[in-house]
Formats: sequence, C-alpha cells, structure tokens
Amino acid sequence: MDARLQFIPIMIVGFGAALCLTPLTRQIAMRLGVTAKPSKRNIHKRHVPLMGGGAIYIAFVLSLLLFSPPDHLRELGAIVAGTTLLALIGYLDDRRHLSPRLRLSVMTLAALLATLAGVQIRLFNNPLIDIPLTLFWIVALINAVNWIDNMDGLAAGTAAITAGFFLLLALTQGQILVSMLAAAIFGSAVGFLIYNFNPSSTFMGDMGAYTLGFVLAILAIKLKFSAQPLNVTWMVPVFVLALPILDINLAIFTRLLERRPLMLAATDHISHRILGLGATQRQTLALLYLFSFLFGLVAVFISQAEVAQARAVGGLFLFLLGGTFALLVLIRWRERNAHQTRA
Repeated sequence: MDARLQFIPIMIVGFGAALCLTPLTRQIAMRLGVTAKPSKRNIHKRHVPLMGGGAIYIAFVLSLLLFSPPDHLRELGAIVAGTTLLALIGYLDDRRHLSPRLRLSVMTLAALLATLAGVQIRLFNNPLIDIPLTLFWIVALINAVNWIDNMDGLAAGTAAITAGFFLLLALTQGQILVSMLAAAIFGSAVGFLIYNFNPSSTFMGDMGAYTLGFVLAILAIKLKFSAQPLNVTWMVPVFVLALPILDINLAIFTRLLERRPLMLAATDHISHRILGLGATQRQTLALLYLFSFLFGLVAVFISQAEVAQARAVGGLFLFLLGGTFALLVLIRWRERNAHQTRA
C-alpha cells in the first residue's frame, strides 16, 4: 500500500476497535463500581460508567501496532509507552482519586519519554529552553483535554475534530508518522463518541482524556511545514487546539482571580458558562464543535496562504480568541454578581 494511504486502515481499525470495546469497558466499569457519581460540579444526574477511556487506549495502540512502519519504531515505542503509563495512572485516579502531585509527576515522566525519543519543540534551538518547553506543552495539553471532559461528547468530539485537522495538515505536508498518529486517535475517538454523545451511556474518564491529550500534544509538536516560516506556523497547532487551550487558560485565570485551588475541579469552564446562559447540552456541544471546526479551518488556511495573508488572518483570529476570553470572563462576573444579589 502507498505509504500516504496508510492512515486509512489505521483509522478503520481504531474506529472499529473502539466501537466494539466500549460496551465491554462499560460492563467492566459497572461490575467494578468505577462510575462517575452525581455531584454539584457534574452535569449528569446518574451513575455513569467511567472506563470508556480503556477502549480509546486499546484501539489507539492496536491500530498503531498493526501498521507501524519500521523507520518510526523509536518514536512510536516511546509514544505507546507514555500512553500506557498515562492510561494506567488515569485508571487508578478514576478508582482512587490520586493526588495532583502524583498525577503531574506521571504526566511529566510520559512527556519525558517522548522527548528523549526525539519529540521536541525546537523553537529556540536551545535544549535548555526547548526541552522544558516541550515538557510543559505536553503536560498542559494532557490537563487541557482532561478539563474539557465535563460534558457528554465534548472531549471526544473535540479530539476527533482536532485529530481530523491534524490528519489533513499532515497529509498536505507528506508527514507519514503524524498522519498515522492522527488517524489512530481520530478513529478511536469517533468510535467511542458514538456511545458518549448526549445522552451518554459511558464516560472516558482520565484514562481516555490523558491518552487523547498526550497524543494531540505530540501531533502539534511533530507537525512541520516546509514552505512557511516558524513565526507563522506556530499559530497552526494553537488554532487547531484553540478550544482546550482557551478553556484551560480561562479556568486557571478564574481560579486565580477567585483564589481557589488550581487543581480542584469546578463549574468554571466554557461549557458551564454557555449552559448558564440558558443553552441546552446539545446546543452547547454544537456551538463548541463549531468553534473548533472554525479555528481548524483557519489553521489550514494559514498553512497554505502567503506569509503576509497568513499573518493578517492569524492576527485577526488571535484577537478574536482574546475577545472570546474577555467575554467569557464577563459572563462569569455577571453570573456571580447575580448570584450574590439573590443571596
């Protein structure tokens, strides 16, 4: 098979495996009692199985192992090892609620494995700067995807849209490894999403969120462009990942402003703010999917446009991201003022 079409069987296997394994993980979760319980910060009102991420992880790894080319074994081995480590710690956290310090330590270890295998940001061409930046990026994206996993279908759908755009961008640049990874995570996310779309019958839990965040972070690092300068192409992965990046920055800013612990989950994410305006879950999901799709299209345009046009459009949409951030902060401020007035 043409190497450029290798992504097709990988995508099919990832999708099929996740589709078949998700009902099994749901049954196992119910038997083991690994469920998401209703609480003040959760939207759902019933116990929901919490091991769907196991299906995402197995489907992703299986699709890669079946179709891995020998010239990328070192990086793929590190990625599979890091993903396995994260899936394991995610499962333990779903069962026992591990400390933030332990989780962050394992995330950093997984990021270090990928970095030592050659997955590195080379923004400054100085390892003393680029390696810490790589570790920070990977750990931040793992948490960003985990944090948007707060509504039926949001994390899985966003990951599928994001991976789809990474796949398209990789194919335009002839990057075989990136297209393989993107196809594997796209198929796995879509296969799981069928059961996770509102109303969801299962959640991915930290197992799935950590897996998705780790691989998406690596895709952003590995994606390279031959015809565009770095001072333009840095915007491409940022726009593809605009939703999780915006959400984690918004949540951190809000928690710092309100003097709350950063790692303590709360209803301060983008989805919660849109729901607070009166939207339904499906309306909120559709709006956030549209947001991700729009910024993905912008990323594709920037990757293909002339430098002057790419900078102009990129600057405009960076300004739009900043305006969205400010608007969401205002929505939160008005909600809190209204609540205090009623109290």
